[in-house]
Amino acid sequence: MTIVDTPERRQLRELTRAFVTREVLPHLADWERAGEVPRTLHATAAKIGLLGIGFPESVGGSGGDLLDSIVVTEEIIRSGGSSGLIAALFTHGIALPHIVAAAGAHTGGTLGGRLAARRSAAADDPLVNRYVRPTLAGELIGALAVTEPDGGSDVASIRTTARRDGDHYLVNGSKTYVTSGVRADFVTTAVCGDFPGSGSLHLLVIDRGTPGFTVGRKLDKLGWHCSDTAELSFVDVRVPVANRIGEEDTGFLAIMQNFATERLSLATQAYATAQRCVELATRWCRDRSTFGRPLASRQLVRHRLAEMHTRAEAARAYVHQVAARVAAGEPVVTEVAMAKNVAVAACDQVVDAALQLHGGFGYLRDAEVERHYRDARVLGIGGGTTEIMNEIIAKGLGL
Repeated sequence: MTIVDTPERRQLRELTRAFVTREVLPHLADWERAGEVPRTLHATAAKIGLLGIGFPESVGGSGGDLLDSIVVTEEIIRSGGSSGLIAALFTHGIALPHIVAAAGAHTGGTLGGRLAARRSAAADDPLVNRYVRPTLAGELIGALAVTEPDGGSDVASIRTTARRDGDHYLVNGSKTYVTSGVRADFVTTAVCGDFPGSGSLHLLVIDRGTPGFTVGRKLDKLGWHCSDTAELSFVDVRVPVANRIGEEDTGFLAIMQNFATERLSLATQAYATAQRCVELATRWCRDRSTFGRPLASRQLVRHRLAEMHTRAEAARAYVHQVAARVAAGEPVVTEVAMAKNVAVAACDQVVDAALQLHGGFGYLRDAEVERHYRDARVLGIGGGTTEIMNEIIAKGLGL
């Protein structure tokens, strides 16, 4: 028994597998062509408790922690789903945590008293009631907007401005690569309260339909076809001060604090995609015959599959180890960056080898491995590129 192989988490895996088999696999190809998943899928996932995994019950979630979220992510992909599906269905995983964390953050007393007070405060927080609960119930879709046309990982240099005007902020600027930005009912938006580089960053919740807030265009991508991605524009958008998450100038810290879980989610998608591709390639090589013999009977192919399996399992073990430390509250920024890079590298190598073993069929849209090949490419970009992760690791080494 391991940290992600307890009786309760086995049941969670079974629930997830049944959901994918019944609600996803018959429709995934159509969603890929449509460029988005239907809103009804959010409601269905919420009804059986999957949408709220990792969020406390006090804010409308299903309970559980980071490790439970990892179990769901892993099992969706290994059951035949995709990282693109994860991005589309669980965008709230990056849109809501800032709101939940900020709710009731300023409570005093003993540790037990503070935790109880925070849960109580979060349960009554206006932003929680307006955005978190309906989203976890599958009624709303949220997105996170940080990246801008001229900058991504350099969060401190955000140029979208929010000028205070009485009880409102006047927001001007643009965002890009916003996952679920086309369908989102609200967007958790990083804005600059002063001038770029000043460190004055806020997070504002901006509602779809607010005058001056428009979806510029839906972006076409190499992969993640069932996950819609948008450019957003803000022209004199009036946002109530009540829609600010936490205090002024706390946006940068809030974004940094949530990078760990986002990066571990991407790492999980990477090693799970690798594992799924090992399974697909192994099945193909057993069934496919050339020159009168199954592919799997050839030593070269068997050794290739063995190497692929080893890389995927090693990445999984390391990500689990780091995730357990994050769930325990350890500040392991360097290790999270290492886990993401290890998992992404394993995924890149394995999906390429898996498609090669499938031969001509692997190059067709009818092949599941082809979708994983396209979807895998973004995992070394999202949540901080491989190069940014290496810079974090280098700093951890004191370089």
